[in-house]
Amino acid sequence: MPLSTAHVATDRPARYVKQLISHMGHKATAELTGAGRGSITFRDGTCALASGRDELVLVAAAADLDSLAGVQDVVTRHLVRFATQEEVRVEWSAPADGEALEIVPPAVQDYLLAHCTPADQVLTELAVATREETGRSAGMQVSPDEGALLEMLVRLAGARRAIEVGVFTGYSALCIARALPADGYLLACDVSTEWTGIGRPFWERAGVQDRIDLRIGPALDTLRALPEEPAFDFAFVDADKVNYPAYYEEIVPRLVPGGLLVLDNVFLGGTVLDPAVQEQDQLAMRRVNDALARDDRMDCVMLPVRDGVTLARKR
Repeated sequence: MPLSTAHVATDRPARYVKQLISHMGHKATAELTGAGRGSITFRDGTCALASGRDELVLVAAAADLDSLAGVQDVVTRHLVRFATQEEVRVEWSAPADGEALEIVPPAVQDYLLAHCTPADQVLTELAVATREETGRSAGMQVSPDEGALLEMLVRLAGARRAIEVGVFTGYSALCIARALPADGYLLACDVSTEWTGIGRPFWERAGVQDRIDLRIGPALDTLRALPEEPAFDFAFVDADKVNYPAYYEEIVPRLVPGGLLVLDNVFLGGTVLDPAVQEQDQLAMRRVNDALARDDRMDCVMLPVRDGVTLARKR
């Protein structure tokens, strides 16, 4: 807590973004972040600005309610002052925790699951086995639509050699491995023989066990033991969040040009967006998200798929 938004009706949204960024740059860190977009960083909070169709969208965030009110007040006063040719109304939404954000509404989830290629019998039975044998931990398994996305990305990338960091019970590994050619190779990194053991029989049933090289142990040790040269076409990271920045730094040099890196859970249930949350996982995820967006070795796009998925292609 807390986050707050305002949708300001206007036919001059891009103009106001430029004016606010230009003026606030004397009092805070303000920058244009894209066409019709900007951000302002105050001592006690931030405000993102985006010009939409006939509206200016403002997103304020701070670590506490008093600081949030301060950000809202400063931005509102300056916007009203700039709007000399029209009367603008700035009405902020009630403050909300990042965890309260509904990234993908249930109705949308149901619709998209009904309109993508369904999981086959092996994947479906693996999902059932995971729920039965891991209990509440089954939430760590990727959803069927994300599994389908991984499989499609591997095929579109024409990948032959892949890395996975964080196997759990092997659903995503199965999706990746069967999208590889017959002589393909997946280096799968995990620390649990118990959970990966659930997936092994399903890999065998799908006929991809020979493509998967499962390494049990700290993934950073496994990655750092690899030759420091581009050799992999695809990488998927879905493991302990605090080590995401380190996984990213180890994987990128080992991707070939055109290689694809996929990061899962980049929203962390919306808490990454909430500056009040300062736990190690959130700090690490913000760090890797910021680093990827500024990495001149990579082109990246962040997608609101499930808990957030980033695709990054090596230049």
